[in-house]
Amino acid sequence: MRLELSSYGKGDIRDPFIVVRNADGSFSSDFLFEKAEKCAPKPPEGMPGAYDGADEAERLAVTLKDKASGLTLELYYDVYADCDVICRSSRIVNGGDKPVTVLRLMSTQLDFSKDEWAMTVFHGAWAREMEKQTLPVGYAKLVNSSFTGTSSSRSNPFVMLHEPDATETAGACYGINLIYSGNHYSSAQLNSFGKLRFVSGINPEQFAWTLLPGETLDSPQAVMVFSRKGFGGMSRNMHRFVRRHIVRGPWRDRERPILINSWEACYFDVNESRLLRLAKEAKKAGAELFVLDDGWFGERSDDFSSLGDWYVNTKKFPNGLSGLSRKLKELGLDFGIWMEPEMVNTDSRLYREHPDWTMDIPGREHSEGRNQRILDLANAEVTDYLAETVSGVLEEAGAAYVKWDMNRIFSDVFSRSLPAERQGETAHRYVLGLYRLMEALTRKFPDVLFEGCSSGGNRFDLGILCYCPQIWASDNTDAVCRARIQEGYSYAYPMSTVSAHISASPNHQTLRRTAPETRFDVAAFGVLGLEYNLCDLPADAKKELAAQLELYRRWRGVLQYGDFYRLQSGNVHKWICVSPDRRRAVGLVLRELAEPNTQYEDFKAAGLEPGLIYRFYSLPHKVELMKFGDLVNTVSPVHIKQDSQAHYLVARFVKLAGETEECRVSGAVLMNAGIRLSPAYGGTGFNEHTRVSSDFSSRLYFMEAED
Repeated sequence: MRLELSSYGKGDIRDPFIVVRNADGSFSSDFLFEKAEKCAPKPPEGMPGAYDGADEAERLAVTLKDKASGLTLELYYDVYADCDVICRSSRIVNGGDKPVTVLRLMSTQLDFSKDEWAMTVFHGAWAREMEKQTLPVGYAKLVNSSFTGTSSSRSNPFVMLHEPDATETAGACYGINLIYSGNHYSSAQLNSFGKLRFVSGINPEQFAWTLLPGETLDSPQAVMVFSRKGFGGMSRNMHRFVRRHIVRGPWRDRERPILINSWEACYFDVNESRLLRLAKEAKKAGAELFVLDDGWFGERSDDFSSLGDWYVNTKKFPNGLSGLSRKLKELGLDFGIWMEPEMVNTDSRLYREHPDWTMDIPGREHSEGRNQRILDLANAEVTDYLAETVSGVLEEAGAAYVKWDMNRIFSDVFSRSLPAERQGETAHRYVLGLYRLMEALTRKFPDVLFEGCSSGGNRFDLGILCYCPQIWASDNTDAVCRARIQEGYSYAYPMSTVSAHISASPNHQTLRRTAPETRFDVAAFGVLGLEYNLCDLPADAKKELAAQLELYRRWRGVLQYGDFYRLQSGNVHKWICVSPDRRRAVGLVLRELAEPNTQYEDFKAAGLEPGLIYRFYSLPHKVELMKFGDLVNTVSPVHIKQDSQAHYLVARFVKLAGETEECRVSGAVLMNAGIRLSPAYGGTGFNEHTRVSSDFSSRLYFMEAED
């Protein structure tokens, strides 16, 4: 049978929705329908839920009862018709007179009669997040889960169930995500009769919640989207929902500022004078916000000490954070600060005063991670302290932005604030404590832009997005890697939530060299920032960067809040962002590796208005002479030795004119026939109409409707 929920012990041997250990030690439950009623949606207890600021949603509450135990199970279906989304969650109520232990409580269960399905998940690791993998659903169980204490870069909580032959534009596709930031679990499996069951919720591994008489326990909300227009249709529905009902506060619809972050420019070696030099160059380039990253507090000069000691190092900053902030504002820059409030080093004043506040097991050696330990956010005393401490830093600094980092997985999970028999609640109570802390801070500082971060994308989920309108997608800032990473995020998360920075070349994570336009083009499809030492740039590079940032400011409304389409993936990435009114669009073509004798390339748009006439154009493109190496001698009147000083000198002053696209064409033609781009360099011949499409090259194309 296809069921809305399945409990353990009554003959359904598939993955259950709920498992309870009863007071007598048995595990059987028999939840039977009692009533259904419409009511107003509200978030789960202690957790964020979808935001319904305009009374746009309706809730169906279905109540079921287990007569033997007195337990009540409530299933909630919140319908967001404006985004074609249903959110599911559940609540268990102990109406009996004895304690029970909840071992599993899912958020959603979907039983399908059709047996041909594929499941797409997004796995990875630090610096290579959101790698897409598709697997056929069969009789062996497919599990997408996290057991790191966070939603995890290893397995993002977002999954897709779809027809095996679904594409970007066609086929049935379900997208399911959790509004949750901790250990998660999703599984898909066919039973003996070819019927698919999918469940999703909190990971039941080592989860055990004691429920006393009269108490309740809520599951996080699961967001469910469906489209018959393939992955793309599903994605845009999900994007619309996230922008309207997950992100909230003053920054929900506001264009995000261009920031400069000090990390890859300075690492731990920060001081006021050095940062002010960097800030002056950033302001000249067009930055709007300066972010002081790690190294500003306690005795911090490496990652071995001072986490938890959130007071300014006056040797580095003699005028304090307020003095630095004041000078930045005089330059015309807002001030932002990096913090990692959930963590502590054992070499810190906080740890020496409160060793009992850390998450470790008394009497056992602790497994360190990045030379730090996790503060026990299951302990309300700890979250209260952090709320007060972080508030003090933000008030002193006059901060307009906070980068909230969290740099390790959980190990030796244990809370001294809980008795032995309730240690199975620790991981979930930690997440509840995190939400309680972030709720307090975002209410107190509603205008501060919080950016989530966890070793890059280790906690990129809808739960954090309820408090942080944007999340640092990956510590990997290499443009080619980022194209894949950001494309992976785009299946579930809108571009306005994905932070993306231009960094140095060679890149600090891959040592890859990429052209300035490629680094800019990829970062532009997100919340663009800067993360390298602008002081060392030559004058022409500074001028080029300033022009790029000016271009981004003109188009960032489209790039951050437009409808995003994946036109092509693989060695060649093609994307387009289209403004809500369909009058403006920005397209990207990025080639990872060059292929010989492939001169032809077209750009076929999506999302435009068929009857409008658009000006389709690219900006004038200059080709670096160094790209041609020894071929320079085929046109030079004198011989130039490759990579010699003469070669570099000539290249400094001589730039070759590349192709420029320009035409006026209807939206229908742009979307159906496309534009044939200028032919690519194919081994011979080059002129001003030739497109040099070498390794790691990219182009932006702009479309503007004419009146």
